[in-house]
Amino acid sequence: MPGAPAGARMCLPGGFMDREIFSYKGARLLIAATAVLTLLEGMCIILQAVYLAGMVSSLFSGRSVSDIYGQAVMFFIALAIRYFCVLIIRQIAYRFAERTSSYMRKEFLAKLFALGPAAMRREGTGNLVTLTLEGVAQIRKYLELFIPKMVANGILPLLILGYVFIQDRLSGIILLITMPVLILFMILLGLAAQKKMDDRWASYRVLSNHFVDSLRGLSTLRYLGLSKIHANTISRVSDRYRSMTMATLRLAFLSSFALEFFTMLSIAFVAVSLGLRLVDGKMLLDPALTILILAPEYFLPVRELGQDYHATLDGKEAMNRLHSVIAPYNEQERLEAPAPETWCGNSTLTIQDCSFEYGRKQKKKALDRIQMSVSGYEKIGVIGPSGAGKSTFIDLISGFIEHSEGSIKVNHQPVSLTDSAWRRQITYIPQHPYLFSASLKDNVAFYAPEATEDQIIDAIRAAGLEGIVRRFPNGLDEKIGAGGRPLSGGQEQRVAVARAFLCNRPILLLDEPTAHLDIETEYELKETMTRLFKGKLVFLATHRLHWMDQMDRIAVINDGRITEMGTQEELLNRRGEYFGLIRSQLEGVY
Repeated sequence: MPGAPAGARMCLPGGFMDREIFSYKGARLLIAATAVLTLLEGMCIILQAVYLAGMVSSLFSGRSVSDIYGQAVMFFIALAIRYFCVLIIRQIAYRFAERTSSYMRKEFLAKLFALGPAAMRREGTGNLVTLTLEGVAQIRKYLELFIPKMVANGILPLLILGYVFIQDRLSGIILLITMPVLILFMILLGLAAQKKMDDRWASYRVLSNHFVDSLRGLSTLRYLGLSKIHANTISRVSDRYRSMTMATLRLAFLSSFALEFFTMLSIAFVAVSLGLRLVDGKMLLDPALTILILAPEYFLPVRELGQDYHATLDGKEAMNRLHSVIAPYNEQERLEAPAPETWCGNSTLTIQDCSFEYGRKQKKKALDRIQMSVSGYEKIGVIGPSGAGKSTFIDLISGFIEHSEGSIKVNHQPVSLTDSAWRRQITYIPQHPYLFSASLKDNVAFYAPEATEDQIIDAIRAAGLEGIVRRFPNGLDEKIGAGGRPLSGGQEQRVAVARAFLCNRPILLLDEPTAHLDIETEYELKETMTRLFKGKLVFLATHRLHWMDQMDRIAVINDGRITEMGTQEELLNRRGEYFGLIRSQLEGVY
């Protein structure tokens, strides 16, 4: 689905609307169909007013009810056609909004997977979950309501104003003058409401992330006896969000009142003008009644747009936030590079002078002129102090980030590691693997949903989970994750290892996979993981040096640079930075 430039907006009565909407599949067809139906609706509104005014005028002149039977039939036909058009518009707008929001949710989730852990850390899990669930639902409401109102504002007032000008020029001038004033007022209120909504959304983001973090750490807080103290923090964050919400609602109520006031004042001017000329005999009752009936209809689309603007402001803001999250990935998609070939025993990966920095304003590089060459199924250990750039280097290899300088080649051909073909060759095991609220079988088969039960059992056996499964009452169908049976940290890592055994991809990336485990559990898991290394290109980022015995070569990273690289024996004989790390972990014994 094509996109528009970020921040591109279109000025409309009552606020601003993203041009992005017009690039969505089916949007132009919806607007065209809505325009035709709205034009028919406008003609029915005028006919309603004409027949209703004719009936009232006839009865006022002393004619019987039977004499106006034909006009009454025509009035109700026009009324039925009008609301039939409204019903059709609502139906097609709802289907478009439902289809588009569903597509946006799928696209958003797909790109979050592509962006990887860096985006999760930057945006916050709670914010992303809220945006995926509530935000997309708000976007659906925004698309469903706003597009028909936008089209109605472009057609109905002009159609009614043209008819009023034909009937009475003075009334047309009054309506013409008051409309821009009303629109200007709505735009000013819309800008003020947008500022309030920005503040509210920022508060909502903090609340979402804070809630998720608190929920995850609730057991720890209770164990430490800090749950009641933490409740005050939750109350303070919630109260701030409540204050922001109330401020937005106050502005919405104020704008609704002002909108109704100016609208009724404009209609009153028209009514007074018509009344004075009726008394003087300069105006006939029939056209005067028609204009008086049409005056509220003239302002109705603008009033509805103003009301719906506040009702859908959350959806508009959610749409902007959604696009701001996936914008970095869209920039990466524009990079044209051939897809990497399938990795095999004689493949080579060459990284030449690659750099990366988080944010344009940050001068310090997270990776600085990294150089490395690996081939086949080597095992590369990546070590260094906390914050040295180990995780960023793993993100670079996995394609979660794009280098800003340098080049990367696979089999001597320049490639982009952000390509999905490269990612499909990678198994990534983080420090805290995520367990979905599903059965153990579904969790293990997450990367290979087509796997048979026998294959899943083999992967579970290879990861050392067989004994745990036997203790579960429901076996493989035992629910784990949120709301299910809790697992220890080592068991969670074994689930991640079982996933890796099942999908059996040729490249394995591990980012501090055992940093949160006690040493006994880590050594138990180490034996299982080393079996997983066979026949794979492995990058293991860790600060626990006992893993280096299983590595073919070791890369020492410090301050974003590879300061040393070689076999463990070479680095020990060099007595450099790696030797210093060994001595510090052995407390000078070595």
